[in-house]
Amino acid sequence: MSTPYRPAPIDTSKVALPTAVVPLVERLAENAHDQWATRRLKEGWTLGPKRDDAKKTTPNLVAYAELPESEKEYDRDAARESLKAIVALGFRIERAKP
Repeated sequence: MSTPYRPAPIDTSKVALPTAVVPLVERLAENAHDQWATRRLKEGWTLGPKRDDAKKTTPNLVAYAELPESEKEYDRDAARESLKAIVALGFRIERAKP
């Protein structure tokens, strides 16, 4: 039998993102949703009243702005944690000068 999986995420507990990246978090969350929706549509999923894996329907095949807040927060959390991991690994996040 194989060894049980033990997740080991990058420790981001000491990383505080500056408020200036809040719009970036939101844009990355929206992009993550759009990427997810693009994959689902290519796989034949359609909009439906509830998630049904057999019928390939989901109520989340809508624009990001139309998602329930709980779904948006899921995407925001993934975006925030990715940005925090980038910083924890020693990189900087800064806006390019126009």
